[in-house]
Amino acid sequence: MVARITRLLLVVQFIAGIAIYAALIRWWPQLGIPGAITFSVSTIVLVRMAITANNFVLASRTRSKLPAHYEIGTRELLRLFLHEFAATMFTSSWTMAFRAFSRRVPERPQGLPVLLIHGYGCNSGYWDSMSKALLKTGITHHAIDLEPVIGSIDAYTKQIHEAVEALCRETGHGKLIVVAHSMGGLATRAYLRGHGSARIAKAITLGTPHRGTALAHFGVGINTHQMRWTAVEEEGIASDWLLQLAAEESKDTYRLFVSIYSHHDNIISPQTSSWLDGAKNIEFHAIGHVALGLHPLIQAEVIQQVRAVSREVEASSGKRVLA
Repeated sequence: MVARITRLLLVVQFIAGIAIYAALIRWWPQLGIPGAITFSVSTIVLVRMAITANNFVLASRTRSKLPAHYEIGTRELLRLFLHEFAATMFTSSWTMAFRAFSRRVPERPQGLPVLLIHGYGCNSGYWDSMSKALLKTGITHHAIDLEPVIGSIDAYTKQIHEAVEALCRETGHGKLIVVAHSMGGLATRAYLRGHGSARIAKAITLGTPHRGTALAHFGVGINTHQMRWTAVEEEGIASDWLLQLAAEESKDTYRLFVSIYSHHDNIISPQTSSWLDGAKNIEFHAIGHVALGLHPLIQAEVIQQVRAVSREVEASSGKRVLA
């Protein structure tokens, strides 16, 4: 579904570009063909850029207090924005439209297998960059497309359960590691609530709104209602769904989690909503929300965590999982 939607949006942008070009040629002929093409393409890019900029503005209204040592200057802020914009353009205009996948297996697999779970409005194509990094280190991984796109997070647990069982069955491993971006982390928690942790050695979340995000108020779908956070960091309150999820979870479950997040996240606000009590929380800064799954530092951290967990499982079980 998301692949079709993103392709349709690309077609709409192309048609809009053609319309702008035709209007310029008719009403401003002195601009010339090269100038008209440049102007029309620039207009589309600037609109896309304005959408990303608006996310940063909205996130700033409810942002958590930024630790002094994570403050950045104008140049770093510009770099942050451009990296996030590039990540958004790359995923929405290429990988989610044309690079969705279900499984990728290296020639010489090593370590525990990984299940990749995307976030809101995305599909498995979001993980294309992460997938390449995992393949380089010999990590087998599957990915799923959560459907329906605007459905309830609870409805995704059946898909996750089936994917978990299939990955364990195909690899011969009794446990696996989940790597989830944004809403995918909440879907993982919902899965654990319903199916337990017997199959999960570790759950690594990237920019997951564990206590909700104010920007969910601007989204569409049941899942956005479930992810909402109202008011500011100190005075806000999570959605009823999030509060119920936390009330029904075992605190021991949180020890399975590694929550990786950025203090400059432009979608999760307050940014400290990604902090999960009882989990291993790893802070980054100057990285945007979409860019989390594509950033080399984040990918290196994920791979390090996967290999560390694989060693722990190997030591406790006596079964070799690393080459």
